[in-house]
Amino acid sequence: MSSAARLLPDIERRRLRALVRADAVTAAPLHADDYWLITPNGSEMTKDDYLGAIASGQLRDQVFEPVSEMAVLGDAAIVVLRYRARISFDDGPGITCWHTDCYRLRDENWEVVWSQATAITA
Repeated sequence: MSSAARLLPDIERRRLRALVRADAVTAAPLHADDYWLITPNGSEMTKDDYLGAIASGQLRDQVFEPVSEMAVLGDAAIVVLRYRARISFDDGPGITCWHTDCYRLRDENWEVVWSQATAITA
């Protein structure tokens, strides 16, 4: 198992926990300054947009958790992580989506650069 395959699932789980807790101190360094998110509805958000909406309470993840194993592709300075996740913004069941993250190793720290969530429909 590559070092990225060992490290990144734990880093991703830490990032998701920080997003649910609206913990910007933990979340910010895990996101690259040039981070982009493509949401399940196809909209785009920069790091400032995304973390700002979470910190203000405008976007509040009640649940953001993996519901499958995380697959890791690569073992270099750029690595892709893919898994199924459940996301809910209220007490409801939320949605299940494919979640893909592109991580970059910068200054010996992994940071997510791109994320895309694609809703899974029945």
